[in-house]
Amino acid sequence: MDSEVGPLRAVLLHRPGNELKRLTPRNNDKLLFDSIPWVSRAQQEHDAFADVLRGRGVEVLLLADVLRTALEDPRAHAAGVHAAVDDRRLGNDLADSLRSHLTSVDAPTLAEVLMAGMTFEELPSAEGASLVRMMHHPRDFAVDPLPNLLFTRDSSAWIGDRVAISSLTMPARRRETALLDLVYAYHPRFRHAARAYGAHSAPIEGGDVMLLSPGVVAIGVGERTTPAGAESLARSVFADGLAHTVVAVPIEQSRATMHLDTVCTMVDVDAVVMYPLARDSLTAFTIKPTGDGGVKVAGPAPFLEAAAEAMEIDRLRVIDTGLDPVTAEREQWDDGNNTLALAPGVVVGYERNAETNERLTAAGIEVLPITGSELGSGRGGPRCMSCPVRRDPR
Repeated sequence: MDSEVGPLRAVLLHRPGNELKRLTPRNNDKLLFDSIPWVSRAQQEHDAFADVLRGRGVEVLLLADVLRTALEDPRAHAAGVHAAVDDRRLGNDLADSLRSHLTSVDAPTLAEVLMAGMTFEELPSAEGASLVRMMHHPRDFAVDPLPNLLFTRDSSAWIGDRVAISSLTMPARRRETALLDLVYAYHPRFRHAARAYGAHSAPIEGGDVMLLSPGVVAIGVGERTTPAGAESLARSVFADGLAHTVVAVPIEQSRATMHLDTVCTMVDVDAVVMYPLARDSLTAFTIKPTGDGGVKVAGPAPFLEAAAEAMEIDRLRVIDTGLDPVTAEREQWDDGNNTLALAPGVVVGYERNAETNERLTAAGIEVLPITGSELGSGRGGPRCMSCPVRRDPR
């Protein structure tokens, strides 16, 4: 996979599940949601999203299904149990009890615990006293749920024929990495997939990784991806021959601009949809290999200029998310910039971003609108909710 816009053939999604039912006003901030989603409606919206993709010939893989299949392998099952149990939180005795219980359950049951978590009242009964049990509320989490699994873009990203397992920054998301590690290591479809980046390297998230063109990778550096993470990924793709240029893009460290794809996404081979306030303010450092294992860094320069030069084109066409500042800010917050390209000039976007969609259509981009009133409560659009695993060359 060498671009953001080559015809999409297979994608990894996660249909919202019981992990979203764990969200309450008491914990939604900690779990990175802005509101409490209506889960059944979120599932309907996600099913419609998946159907749009299938209707365009895209194979849809669901994370829960591939995780259950991977966990049928005894080695994956053991690794899943290890990922679920935190000795520091539970103490040795309770951790051993939970570990013993999870070792005995089947793959679908373990997959559900890994995704939806487990409360103290759901722990298997045990003999003897436990201060840990007694001092926790029954509905406190012994195993945290992972409601952000919905956003499959962040936990892994494919570059060329290799998969980069992310090093997720926020505590609420760190265990997602272990699940994707299991899927890519033990599911028959991915068992032989080569890795482009290690999960235990410096923080980087897939929402910050953008394949601008063959051999050119943009990496946002901000709230979730660190400079060390960007440099590590750059060195990795250079060593593997997956890229000749990496463009590192500093972005504001805020909730509204948590990833590069919240302000800019590719909609055609030479076009992006972009938040107007970022158009002139975004800069970039250009990183290239030296040939002896090192890197050279130039810049900063304006992002649009650096990207066009790296892509060897005259300029990137920019489609703004509205020229009115208030509309632009509203539609950026509502993921108007977060589109998923199914082919050059064909994208999926939230229908509520009416002005952005009109501007895309006027620029010759076909927009496939989907409803996202509940899906968007975790701050993510169609690109965030999808991890392309196979695209044709553009």
